[in-house]
Amino acid sequence: MASESFVVRTCAARDIRAVEACSRHVFPRHTHDEYGIGLIVGGAHRSWSGRGTVEAGCGSIITCNPGEVHDGAPIGDSRAWKMLYLAPPVVAAIVDDMRDAATAQFEFTAPVIGQRLQALAFESAYRALTGRCADPELAQERLMLLFAGLLHRKPVAPSRVPAGLSNAKARIDDDPSKAVTLAELAREAGVSRFQLLRGFARLTGLTPHAYIVQRRVEAARALIAQGATIADAAAACAFSDQSHFNRAFVDRFGFTPGAYARALR
Repeated sequence: MASESFVVRTCAARDIRAVEACSRHVFPRHTHDEYGIGLIVGGAHRSWSGRGTVEAGCGSIITCNPGEVHDGAPIGDSRAWKMLYLAPPVVAAIVDDMRDAATAQFEFTAPVIGQRLQALAFESAYRALTGRCADPELAQERLMLLFAGLLHRKPVAPSRVPAGLSNAKARIDDDPSKAVTLAELAREAGVSRFQLLRGFARLTGLTPHAYIVQRRVEAARALIAQGATIADAAAACAFSDQSHFNRAFVDRFGFTPGAYARALR
């Protein structure tokens, strides 16, 4: 298989990112703010999420939902894939239009889909979004055809999250760059530090520290997309230095902040 590579493609539609990769990188548990739809084009991949541990071989579609904690590792030396990351409003607009329904929650129910027709639909949508003759209208049409076979309605379940833990999470989300200790979050939640650690992991799939780092990386990525320098984005999001930011970014996305910035030019 080809050497290690990550390429961010320009898309014909707003609020959609395309990434092509060939990598042996092992991703730790993390989440995305977007829906993710991808195709394994070489090798094989193993991942864990709340939907279980799954394996995806060449030709399989892989999916993830916004906020869904998951990881990823190659089966063997390496694997290659193409991914589309779509902002939730993009998906909501597509699905609402398809179903002529009021806005509701939706989710991918299958983390791996081995149907050839869906793989072909993905390739068609990916080409329309990223090809040399990318066309926004054609891309919209191909995305609707892809989602017609992939997206399912998500039943809305009553929230069982303790209010205190939600408050601790909200404190991080309000300003990820602000320093906060485990003790302070525990006081916010009205629990002990151990109870916070255990409860927060159940709530988000991540420890408080891992969640803070993830939110900071996401915020820094958004700043780079808006034109900030890598150094300024790292400083604004409370990374101790640029090398710390670089390591966290690569751990999260598999490629460097510099590669991401260059792809946006």
